[in-house]
Amino acid sequence: MTIHHHRLPGDGWVECACGRRHWGVHGAAGLLLVRRAPDGSPEAVVLQHRALWSDQGGTWGVPGGARMPGETPEDAALREAAEEAGIDRQGVRLRESRVLQHPDWSYTTVIADEILPIHPAVTDSESVELRWVPLDQVTELDLLPAFADAWPRLRERIVALGGR
Repeated sequence: MTIHHHRLPGDGWVECACGRRHWGVHGAAGLLLVRRAPDGSPEAVVLQHRALWSDQGGTWGVPGGARMPGETPEDAALREAAEEAGIDRQGVRLRESRVLQHPDWSYTTVIADEILPIHPAVTDSESVELRWVPLDQVTELDLLPAFADAWPRLRERIVALGGR
């Protein structure tokens, strides 16, 4: 494993034994925020159109990024969502976390429900656009490849969690 350091303690590329490089010396995490109907069924999720200069830029995924030393995946996802999308942690309820484990790195998708009105907005240079996307329209977007691979299982979990 080779690590290239950048500006914050968790920032940097990890050259993984899987043959790819991944962002986040301590792993990475993102927030999959769900808007539910009164019956608990999922209606939409917040997605981020990634800046063209970023890794796999121009694709859509969840707001997220590198974990800082000692930071839990949940705290990292909430911090990144606040930094990149203006999502206030007081407006969300964490539901569960799903981990994609690589030999030298991991990515945690933190699933949460909107409990107060959330209006995602571009708050830094990492996003071109942020918006609520109806569940049935997610696959119509040019998704970040790893998110596209994970989406069917994530959608199953979102539906299974319901309004419990």
